[in-house]
Parts: sequence; C-alpha cells; structure tokens
Amino acid sequence: MDNQQVYGLYEDYLRNEKKASANTLSSYLRDIRQLGEYLDSHTDEQYVTATEEDLSGYIAYLRSNGKSVATVSRAIASIKNFYHFLVMRSCVENSPAVGLVPDKATHKLPEILTSKEVELLLEQPKCVDMKGYRDKAMLELLYATGIRVSELIALNVPDVNLNVGVIRCCSKDKERVIPLYPAAIRALTEYIEFIRPQMLASPDEKSLFVNISGERMSRQGFWKIIKSYQAKAGIEKTITPHTLRHSFAAHLLENGADLHSIQEMLGHADISSTQIYSQLIKKQIKDVYRKAHPRA
Repeated sequence: MDNQQVYGLYEDYLRNEKKASANTLSSYLRDIRQLGEYLDSHTDEQYVTATEEDLSGYIAYLRSNGKSVATVSRAIASIKNFYHFLVMRSCVENSPAVGLVPDKATHKLPEILTSKEVELLLEQPKCVDMKGYRDKAMLELLYATGIRVSELIALNVPDVNLNVGVIRCCSKDKERVIPLYPAAIRALTEYIEFIRPQMLASPDEKSLFVNISGERMSRQGFWKIIKSYQAKAGIEKTITPHTLRHSFAAHLLENGADLHSIQEMLGHADISSTQIYSQLIKKQIKDVYRKAHPRA
C-alpha cells in the first residue's frame, strides 16, 4: 500500500469516523503529509515500512531546522496517532512511533496588552465605511467577551441579544452566555442594524461577521485585520487574536473578578487553565516592584 492510499484512508478515518474538527483535520493531515515528504526525500521508505530510526531522524530533522518545541511536540503527537490508526487497520504490525518522546515544553506566560494598549488598538478602526464599522464591532466584541477567534467567526446573528446585552457562545457542545459592556453593545448595534445588511452576499446568510464578499469571515481574514491595526497603533508587542483573550482574562482578574467566573466566561474545562492568569498578575507585580522600589 503506497503513501497516497494510506494517506487517503487516514483522512477518511479522521473525517468520517472520528468526526474531527476542521482545525484538527488540517493539523493532523499537514503533519503526516510533511512526514511523507521527508520519507520520500531522505529515505527509501513508505509510511508502512518506516522504522523507529526513520521517524527519529525526521524529528531530529525538524529540530535542526529550528522548529519550536510546540511544533515538534505536535508533530510527534500526530505521528503517534497516525501509527495507532495503522496498527488498528493492520497496515503495520507494531507502531514505530512508540519511542518518540517530545521535548519538555517551557511554559511561557502569555503576553498581554496593557489597558492603554487595548484602548489604542480599539481606537484604530474608523467608522467611516462599512469595513471600519465591522472591524470596530469585532474588536470590541473580542475584548468584551474573551472568546476564541474560532468562536468569534462561528457566531450567527441569533447568538447576539443586544436588548439583554449578552452573546451566546457554543463550543465543543457546551454553551455559555457572556455579558457585553456598553461600548461593545453600541458597536454591534450599529454594525448589525445598518452595516451588515449592506455587506451580505445573500439575505439568507446567518453569519454575524462577513467579509467583503458578503460571506462568513475566515480565521485568516481576521488575522490580517488584527495585524493591520497593530501596525497602525504602533504597538510593538506581537498581537494575535488570542492576545485579546489573554488580556480580557488578566484585566478582569486584576480588577477583582474571581477565577471561577473567569473560567466560566473563557469556557475552560479545568480551573488550572485559568490559574495561569494569577501567575501572570503575580509576575507583573514582581516586575513593577523590581523597577520601582529603590532598594530592589
């Protein structure tokens, strides 16, 4: 069985049996495709004939090319999952990936924006055209709720209740209701009532945020938007859509919100995921102390 056949079987398994999300499917298949390309160019082996030595060579190749610990660890996880599938389907007798060990990750605290930097970023979209109104609404909503970018672009108009001032966010079969602050409500009201109807490609479109073609906004499209406003704001920190999520959580904690409430709003299954923001606040206090105390 050649690589193309094996790859097709695995894609079908992920898509139709595991019902993998679009992001998971894309990530796993990319990792396995890149492994196949390495085997083609560096060895005489196929997926089903590769040895533990071949796979270890591939991981060493990734590391030597400057791939991050996170990227290498993800590749190892993908390869292990792939060969587990091949064992299940009797394509190979034993998995050659069992001996692959990921590097120990260094847990970096997330970078956040200061309140002033957030205000500067939110000031960048100018409400002089449809794009400006839409972008203003997206950024305000993202900082108001701390939702993930995947959740932002998945929102439909019925998920927003402007009268009550909340959004309904569904992710991983769980639903949570998150309040909005007044500026976000105003921006959303202007966009939904006056701008969005003019942008739609079809009156049946349910997506809350649409691109210039009138269809649902993509992750890549939003990424470009936020990077352009970072440049306009002159903010030197690297800003991603997740930066606003981290900033949302850290600023709430800084201003007295309890961890369990933040956990619920973020949609974290485990409180330990939320506790990282406590570490972040403590680190900031230490940094301020070291900079400001005359004897520090």
